[in-house]
Amino acid sequence: MLIALIGLPFLGSVIAALLPSGARTGAAILAGLVALVCLALTIFSYTGIAGGEVVRHDIAWLPDLGLNVVLRLNGFSWLFAIMITGIGFLVVLYARYYMSPKDPVPRFFSFLLAFMGAMLGIVLSGNLIQLVMFWELTGIFSFLLIGYWHHNAGARDGARMALIVTGTGGLALLVAMLLMGHIVGSYDLDVVLASGDTIRNHPYYIPTLLLVLLAAFTKSAQFPFQFWLPRAMAAPTPVSAYLHSATMVKAGVFLLVLFWPVMAGTQAWQWIVTYTGLATLLIGAYSAIFQQDLKGVLAYSTISHLGLITALIGMSSPLALVAAIFHIANHATFKASLFMAAGIIDHETGTRDIRRLSGLFRFMPFTATLAMVAAAAMAGVPLLNGFLSKEMFFAETAIKNTNPFVDVSLPFAAVLGSLFAVTYSLRFIHGVFFGPPPTELDRVPHEPPALMRRPIEILVLICLLVGIIPGIAIGPYLGAAVLSVLGPEAPYYSLAIWHGFTTPLLMSLVALVGGVLLYFLLQKYLARGIDGAPLIDDLIGPRTFERLLILLSVRWAKTLERVFGTRRLQPQLAILVGIAVLAGAAPFLGASGRLSLSLEGADLALAFVWVIGTTCAVGAAVQAKYHRLAALMLMGGAGLATCITFVWFSAPDLALTQLLVEVVTTVLILLGLRWLPKRWQDANIDVAKSRGARFRRARDMVLAIASGTGLAFMAYAVMTRDAPRSIASFFVENAYALGGGHNVVNVILVDFRGFDTLGEITVLGIVALTTFALLRRFRPAADSIERPEQQVIQSGFEGQRSADAEGTILSDFLFVPSVIMRWLFPVIIVLAIYLFLRGHDQPGGGFIAGITMSIAFVLQYLAGGTRWVEDRLRILPTYWIGAGLLLALLTGIGSWLFGYPFLTTSFRYLDLPLFGKIPMATALLFDLGVFILVVGATVLILVAIAHQSIRGAKPARLRPARVDTPPAGNAEAE
Repeated sequence: MLIALIGLPFLGSVIAALLPSGARTGAAILAGLVALVCLALTIFSYTGIAGGEVVRHDIAWLPDLGLNVVLRLNGFSWLFAIMITGIGFLVVLYARYYMSPKDPVPRFFSFLLAFMGAMLGIVLSGNLIQLVMFWELTGIFSFLLIGYWHHNAGARDGARMALIVTGTGGLALLVAMLLMGHIVGSYDLDVVLASGDTIRNHPYYIPTLLLVLLAAFTKSAQFPFQFWLPRAMAAPTPVSAYLHSATMVKAGVFLLVLFWPVMAGTQAWQWIVTYTGLATLLIGAYSAIFQQDLKGVLAYSTISHLGLITALIGMSSPLALVAAIFHIANHATFKASLFMAAGIIDHETGTRDIRRLSGLFRFMPFTATLAMVAAAAMAGVPLLNGFLSKEMFFAETAIKNTNPFVDVSLPFAAVLGSLFAVTYSLRFIHGVFFGPPPTELDRVPHEPPALMRRPIEILVLICLLVGIIPGIAIGPYLGAAVLSVLGPEAPYYSLAIWHGFTTPLLMSLVALVGGVLLYFLLQKYLARGIDGAPLIDDLIGPRTFERLLILLSVRWAKTLERVFGTRRLQPQLAILVGIAVLAGAAPFLGASGRLSLSLEGADLALAFVWVIGTTCAVGAAVQAKYHRLAALMLMGGAGLATCITFVWFSAPDLALTQLLVEVVTTVLILLGLRWLPKRWQDANIDVAKSRGARFRRARDMVLAIASGTGLAFMAYAVMTRDAPRSIASFFVENAYALGGGHNVVNVILVDFRGFDTLGEITVLGIVALTTFALLRRFRPAADSIERPEQQVIQSGFEGQRSADAEGTILSDFLFVPSVIMRWLFPVIIVLAIYLFLRGHDQPGGGFIAGITMSIAFVLQYLAGGTRWVEDRLRILPTYWIGAGLLLALLTGIGSWLFGYPFLTTSFRYLDLPLFGKIPMATALLFDLGVFILVVGATVLILVAIAHQSIRGAKPARLRPARVDTPPAGNAEAE
């Protein structure tokens, strides 16, 4: 059930993305069904966590490293899951009527469902690293949702700002989780939550705390990171309603509550968290009063309420934590309903500007009534849910403290913040729904469709039920959440509406009366129509972030580029290689042992091969200055010497791989030779340039000798070391027993080290896609490449013959009858299949077979050109890359179905008619994924380079370009 709860939103997201752009109703039905099923699963799981129990499901991933996929549900995460799925379903229903038919609505619901899945992943994660992964996914999908109307500059800026701020916090969270795992010795969340004393008493506690707080504060828009949240209002209103109520901004406070048992209780926690929350409470509430945009008022009010929750969490009091959890749920209901109401007003009037809105109660009385009730809940009016949690907040701040500053500041800030909340809530009600009828609207306001208003009605009803009968409406669920966090230390608390005439009640009355008076005192100032809070926006608003971003990305970046930057690749590579050489030499500087070299038993024939290979390598370096094709041929000679060495030391798999890679890379480099700039033809070369070139070549030679010698010594030391039992013997002894194959190299790649291979093919796919993206529209300058004098097209071969000697040799070298090349195509395909099928027991395998098949496509290109390859063979390399990676992943995931760790292979003999017993291993499917991806990646790079090697070729394109029509007909989008 937990797997389905996380997996369904992502599956629905993929399906929604495949729907046509006009399928608005179909996408909405799909998203609604997914959210409804997830809501039902969450409701049915309540019985398992009602008494404080934890429902847990472990999926083995890398058990030896303590990295498993752990799904964990307790009372607190259940409460969040209810908000995510329940409000998510209501947002989907609302969005069906809000989004314009001209919008690419399936894409919207695809992003929304993926975001829902990422949020569920956060609250259900039972592993620290897994939590970070989903944390970052929420940042990515919120970026896509905020920037959904990407034609709008405000949406792009808001999405970028949100991604930068929350992404920085995500990096901090990753480091914090690594530190926490190091302190505890485990990344399992349950183990961490049981190690409170260990964490608090560790020297790394303060760094870990600061990093966790940075992640939480950036995500939940706490001071001084509150500025990104109002800019996110450029998103469609359904997105704002979802992100501000139950998801994105609540992730930070979820994190604080989650780690409250192990990090709270210290002076650092109390001072930093409490007063950061209070500062955010006051800044957000003050700023909300002066906003002219309805969504701006609600955005700053969200900041304020998040500050209230953070302040409660920071007090390190169990009762304060109860109030924080209670207010998390209350805020979700009234804030989601208010955002939807603001969206309806915008949808029906064409504006959200309070200066143009008034008297809407007579045009849309039902919507106005719902919005007024929700705003009253936000202000903390009695008999509504917001009043109860604010009463608990006042009660905690009113407790006598030994520190005079704390004793005064807490209740004062609480009352002042609540007073501001009453003011901006009253402005929302009075400024929009009362007063004279609006005269500057583009259309006559009216009530929205009944189903569009239904989500607000449900949420407002919850506000009323929790405010009137809290013990029944939310009591059991709040109790389960509190018990799951505090355990046996959970305090007694009362959800009664009336507690008599108490200090918290007096504070509430002062806030209510004071807020009303402040609103009427500010009437004249607000009537001027000035947008923005005085002082606040200029000092700590979005403009400050923009100035800082310009300072970092423009001024400092230009300075660094001027000092360290270069337009040439060689200096950057020289720095990287130099650092690698120093890092490799550092351990030997203080080592007492010495590496003893012995020539005893050396083979003169192999030494002769090495001499040839070394000569080729040196010759390639020398010829690169004069004759590039000759340098390439000599470099191939060095590669062949390496290939012979592998054969000499009984490594046929490596020899095959080396040989095939040499063939493919040689052709690809040949295609790229035309892009290189012209060499100096004039004998009178500038002396300074000549000296600079000599210096660079000398530097590169020193680096090459140092790195090559170091690797040679390392290889020699490894092969001659005297180890009683090395890892190599383990692989040799267990290759067949555990992996079902006699080819030890292939078994290591697809079984013992399958996870490494999965990472390597992922990188290969990324490199291929990146190469294609960079080259598809690249055009070398006309005077920077060696132009061919004439074009030779014979026997179907598309090539070029240059006027110089190098071009002549290149054309002659590539001129092979195309008929022979095409005859070779099926032969090479059969050879590739043969190498693939024998790879588990004999030299071969998926990578070697993939390179072999790639050579077949390379030959077809040489025979007929890239157009012939694309039109006749219909190669879609991006599909090959995706299919190969997906097959490799599914092979690894398949082991989970049988209770084994990820990528665990199975081996058995199958008795087939006519063939007898045939050995079969599931690793064959993984190897097939490697094979498919290698073919796709190689062909994609070939297509990208080949298109540029043909004069006048159009930009490489694998499929028709898709152009989204800018949405219209939506007031907010426009």
